Amino acid sequence: MATGNDLKAHEGTYGGFISLLKWSVPILAIITLLVVVAIAE
Repeated sequence: MATGNDLKAHEGTYGGFISLLKWSVPILAIITLLVVVAIAE
């Protein structure tokens, strides 16, 4: 279990994860779209 004194570290890690998610999801969607278009041709 996490203790109450590591909240700052948790917030930093969570912020980094959300930031990574904001960039990776659209990039993966574009790559998926390109692959689907390439297969359909």
